[in-house]
Amino acid sequence: MSIPLPFRIESSTVVDIGVHAPSSPPEGHGIRGHSLELDETEIRVWNGMRVTSPEETWCSLGNRLTIPELVAAGDYLLHHASPIATKESLRHRVTQWNGKRGVRKLRYAVNLLDERSESPQESALRVIVVEAGFEGLEVNYPIRTSGGYNYRGDLAFPLRKLIIEYQSAFHETPESFRSDMTRVSRLEAEEWKVMQVNKDDVRNADELAARIRLALRTRPYF
Repeated sequence: MSIPLPFRIESSTVVDIGVHAPSSPPEGHGIRGHSLELDETEIRVWNGMRVTSPEETWCSLGNRLTIPELVAAGDYLLHHASPIATKESLRHRVTQWNGKRGVRKLRYAVNLLDERSESPQESALRVIVVEAGFEGLEVNYPIRTSGGYNYRGDLAFPLRKLIIEYQSAFHETPESFRSDMTRVSRLEAEEWKVMQVNKDDVRNADELAARIRLALRTRPYF
């Protein structure tokens, strides 16, 4: 399991170690101890170590991650290509999280999860779009051009032919840049509008939402 986590957590040298309650959690330099009330259904064996289940692990992150970060972590667990949890199993564990830290965020985030998301950045972008209240959104929407080319829109409003795409550093190589230019040109020739955003845009959620709202307002229905 390699749940995507923000750098502030990934770079931490502190190791989280849990023990079954009522045993006292371990203490020491570089250790964060936890006393966990779990049954064996919430324990897995991974690389010879006993670890918490995907559902338990996700819920335990509720008090340490923001909503977009929590959604990115949950999307990873649900990813359609290799799911290691389901929205139903996560939702069920959340219902058992009453009284614990982070439960309000978990209740909210579980309704935002989507197994079609392809990256943490895309998940964060989707949270902005959904929280802004836009309707008609499709995630990784398949598009086939009249010339027979197949593409997917990261976030698409098919009825308005608007695509919102997150551009990461991956797209900065000359090859990727040229490929993106050709793809956008082909889509725009078929009346799609492609709005490309980056990490700076995602950091300013209100302005980005206003920009998307303006783009939707100026787009006809197709």
